[in-house]
Amino acid sequence: MIRRALMVGVGLAMSAALCFAGDFNGRWEGSISTDNGDMQIFFNFKVDGTKLTGTVETPNGDVPIEDGKVDGDKISFQTSFNDSKINHEGTLSGDTIDLKVEGPWGESQMTLKRAEAKKEQSTQ
Repeated sequence: MIRRALMVGVGLAMSAALCFAGDFNGRWEGSISTDNGDMQIFFNFKVDGTKLTGTVETPNGDVPIEDGKVDGDKISFQTSFNDSKINHEGTLSGDTIDLKVEGPWGESQMTLKRAEAKKEQSTQ
């Protein structure tokens, strides 16, 4: 009986570890194609349990992440641009995230890679 309880406990611990295995925290780099060429953007993710927050750095400024969720190696969130909601769904694999983006233009795919932390600009 003790052996069975121990096996169940080990199994539950391993399952819990797998559910929270994805490390999305930090800065991620990707690019999107526009009419004016490719545009580099950065995603800054912060995970707290199953909640995802952060910002998306664009040439037009930072955009907050809304309704962010984490489920194991998967994330989902929204951003807003010109009164439109843009939906994002991603899957983590090592140091890359395959991200599906759906907005007023339709659906597109992008791959994000871990990026170095943003360096603060000197005020001197």
